[in-house]
Amino acid sequence: QVQLLESGGGLVQAGGSLRLSCAVSGRTFSSYDIAWFRQAPGKAREFVATIQWSGGSTAYAASVKGRFTISRDMAKSTVYLQMSSLKPEDTAVYYCAARPYGDPAYVDWGQGTQVTVSS
Repeated sequence: QVQLLESGGGLVQAGGSLRLSCAVSGRTFSSYDIAWFRQAPGKAREFVATIQWSGGSTAYAASVKGRFTISRDMAKSTVYLQMSSLKPEDTAVYYCAARPYGDPAYVDWGQGTQVTVSS
């Protein structure tokens, strides 16, 4: 099992930036994908971005591509989500999640961090 702890959420004005952090620990996660998801009030949870821990390959949801950047610091065992040009519709609880390579489902989840973008 992988443990995930998010931080960095807060209140920001539209057009602003925020960086979320996800501290990763537990069993060997070098063969894992680490992803960010988000869930807005009354809406389903949606995929935001993912990164392959060892190779660094990334993928993004169309709604955030070009505005958000996912990265990892292997020395700090931390995954980041740099969010820029934020919009009110980015308001949500952001979750970090992990899955072993090849698994269809993300099996380990953090507790989430709230991001609120004011207009």
